[in-house]
Amino acid sequence: MIKIGIAGFGKIGQVRANQIANDTRAKLVAIYDLKKPKHLNEKIKFCSSFESLLELDLDAIFVCAYNNVLADYTVKALNSGLHVFCEKPPARTTTELKEVMLAEKESGKTLKYGFNHRYHYSVMEAKKIIDSGVMGKLLWLRGVYGKAGSIDYNKNWRNYKNYSGGGILIDQGIHMLDLMRYFSKQKFTKINSFVTTSYWDIEAEDNAFAIMQSEEKVTATLHSSATQWSHKFLLEMCFEEGYINLDGILSNTRSYAPEKLIIGRREFEDITFAMGKPKETTTYFENDDSWRLEVEEFLDAIEGVGIIANGTSQDAYDTLRLVENIYENSGF
Repeated sequence: MIKIGIAGFGKIGQVRANQIANDTRAKLVAIYDLKKPKHLNEKIKFCSSFESLLELDLDAIFVCAYNNVLADYTVKALNSGLHVFCEKPPARTTTELKEVMLAEKESGKTLKYGFNHRYHYSVMEAKKIIDSGVMGKLLWLRGVYGKAGSIDYNKNWRNYKNYSGGGILIDQGIHMLDLMRYFSKQKFTKINSFVTTSYWDIEAEDNAFAIMQSEEKVTATLHSSATQWSHKFLLEMCFEEGYINLDGILSNTRSYAPEKLIIGRREFEDITFAMGKPKETTTYFENDDSWRLEVEEFLDAIEGVGIIANGTSQDAYDTLRLVENIYENSGF
């Protein structure tokens, strides 16, 4: 039985707890949070500090806390001989993350980061198609990830840089950037960006626009927004032989639903019927098992029957560095 502790028992920490409870190999032993939850299972120990959580007989820690302590907690857990699953972003800066990677190397323990979008069925199916080579060379990517905002959006801790490291880009746009890297296998070295606060009275950004290009001339554009006024997820990818669109993504609220995978084939021959309106196939996905699948991968790696295929520390570093580059190029 893999004995687990959770640091940070907010919304995501509770999601992780539910997945742990559904896996027969693992047991949630204790949690740490700033306040004790009202309806905590009496079999789960509550710790009033992260240090007291580390003192328990545990095998692994899930770090689901504020961004400003993610790196610190991860380093301390690794140095205590524990395996670690940490939520995104991996840290506020790559400087913080380098300390984590050093601790990971010295500890020899399993470290995984929670980029759960990679485990959505539409994403996994798109990845299979792209890797098969049937669509030919990737030409460009275009991504939009937008939030509706809320009446108290400006009061959310994610908009205070000391806690979060940034605004909508590092909070939500990081998922889109991770997928762009995942699908394209490109390192985007040329970046032009605008990072702005357009509407909300916050110190962080509520919109980020970026144009990125790799040495292989693959170009990607990103718009990460907290002023979309509706929830929107769209990633379009154009290849030599057609295009693949990921339109919508499932969540607990289903506010980004439906989740669709759209595949279109380039057709030049039949000008009368095909020009500008090629044949498309659309697949709808009704189940989101992403939270379960990534926890299973983590537990498999701990048991030595699998590896961390997604969400490695190098994945996390490369994506976070791209976030930093967008901030730096914008002058924000």
